[in-house]
Amino acid sequence: MAKGKLRSIAVMTGGGDCPGLNAVIRAVAKTAINKYGLDVWGIQDGYLGLIEDRMELLSYDDVSNILTRGGTILGTSNIANPFRFSVKVGNKPQSKDVSSNCVKALKARGVDALICIGGDGTMASAAKFAKKGLVVMGVPKTIDNDLYGTDVTFGFNTAVTTATEAIDKIHTTASSHHRVMIVEVMGRYTGWIALYSGVASGADVILIPEIPYRLRKVCEYAVGRSRRGRRFSIVVVSEGALEKHGRMVVKRRISSSPDPIRLGGIGNKLAADINKETGLECRAVTLGHVQRGGTPSPYDRALATSFGHAAVELLAEGVKNRLVVLKGGEISSIALSRVAGKIKKVPRNHRLIKAGLAIGTSFGT
Repeated sequence: MAKGKLRSIAVMTGGGDCPGLNAVIRAVAKTAINKYGLDVWGIQDGYLGLIEDRMELLSYDDVSNILTRGGTILGTSNIANPFRFSVKVGNKPQSKDVSSNCVKALKARGVDALICIGGDGTMASAAKFAKKGLVVMGVPKTIDNDLYGTDVTFGFNTAVTTATEAIDKIHTTASSHHRVMIVEVMGRYTGWIALYSGVASGADVILIPEIPYRLRKVCEYAVGRSRRGRRFSIVVVSEGALEKHGRMVVKRRISSSPDPIRLGGIGNKLAADINKETGLECRAVTLGHVQRGGTPSPYDRALATSFGHAAVELLAEGVKNRLVVLKGGEISSIALSRVAGKIKKVPRNHRLIKAGLAIGTSFGT
């Protein structure tokens, strides 16, 4: 696509829902319509809608008054992979590459470029579409903040705020009942949400996948607090945390999903383990999908708007197959090929880990 040849774009949201998605859709559509006079197609339910050829033209009014709304007006799906789509042949499910049909559906509507809003799974498929000749622009979305190449993803700030507020409330019941309260937060294979919400809420123990914990150390820490008159402890644990030489706790597997593993249950396991080893009364709370819902924070609204605007501007300049990112406080972009198949983990020397250790927080080591 040469510069100045852009006439029509499509936008979709893939993977799990996330606060700020509507802010991106709004910025994409309004920039495209208001500044460049482009047609904007909204693809329903992520890659599933693209596979099933379900899309509609978005008007300026369609994307008005959605900035503060959680979720996505387009809908989303985290179980559809155009390059390995599950279809039934007889009574047996088989994987089929239907990506060429997706490209044809877009071309039939005169779509010049596709804006994919999503996380690592969405971007992996987006990079493959780019190899097939489709002009693609990615926008980084995930509450987990684990997308490679960007300092932060929109949705993360809201999720941390939600988790922190919940942990703050749990402090009072932990103190009243003299319990060890384990709060399990999302994050998949990274500990960004646990680290930030744990430090912000003053958690006593923070357990993340990047630092496998020793159960003995966690127990010693909780017992030590009890002996010093601190008759309760708050443990914030990422769903992907694991004991040293142990494995992550898998809740279930969904074979048709691009990422079939669903983590969950480490909070309950940890509560049982600590109780068995120390005799301390333990309770586990899993925050779950509440972290992905609700009104996006002002920071996420502003970041999402910046990302959506930048995606259209880059396409208008003739740039293609990039991921819009935030680096060093500035909006820029990197090649989609650099993002596919990678996740951004919490570095062991992260400033919040250093700060946490200095103020007496345990990371289970």
